[in-house]
Amino acid sequence: MYLLAWRRGVHGYRLVLVGIGASAVLGAATGFLYVRADIGKAAQAASWMIGSLNARDWTDVRVAALGLPALLPVVLVHARRLTMLEMGDDTAAALGVPPERSRLVLLAAGTGLTAMAVAAAGPVPFVAMAAPQPARRVTRAAGPNVLPAGWTGALLVTAADLVTQRLTGSALLPVGVLTGVAGGAYLAWLLRGERRGARL
Repeated sequence: MYLLAWRRGVHGYRLVLVGIGASAVLGAATGFLYVRADIGKAAQAASWMIGSLNARDWTDVRVAALGLPALLPVVLVHARRLTMLEMGDDTAAALGVPPERSRLVLLAAGTGLTAMAVAAAGPVPFVAMAAPQPARRVTRAAGPNVLPAGWTGALLVTAADLVTQRLTGSALLPVGVLTGVAGGAYLAWLLRGERRGARL
């Protein structure tokens, strides 16, 4: 995706558009695999695609934590550059931050950490979008707060899992269902606020 989005550098909107296209292609491939798979395997895959903590054990925790010692320090060291990158590539470069290299390192490390979390629990939706906002409000600090956002995301997933168990009396409802519904409502609330503020 990074290479496809490259054109004298990588800009956010271009990376997003390439990501949408890649998601559509890979979604079609996933649908084809569903059609070709055994019905039982397809049901298991569908449950995993929603995002679930059901029947997870310490083996899954080890998988999720496998890259933390290697990748988390990289993210924390480069996280301070995110504030400068928010001001634009020219400003960041003038302040001594190499934009493309910083973006590539952070993207690679973040993708690695996300991949291991998804391998353990599936793609739990909307957590990455929702977690940074409460973290910023609680810490009252400017710029991206990587560690508070990570802890907030973990708290949101744990709370969603507890709520699904209380709603159903069991752990049969995947946590991704609740985070998807809550995340969709949260996104609608944010868009409503932007519209009221005449920013959208």
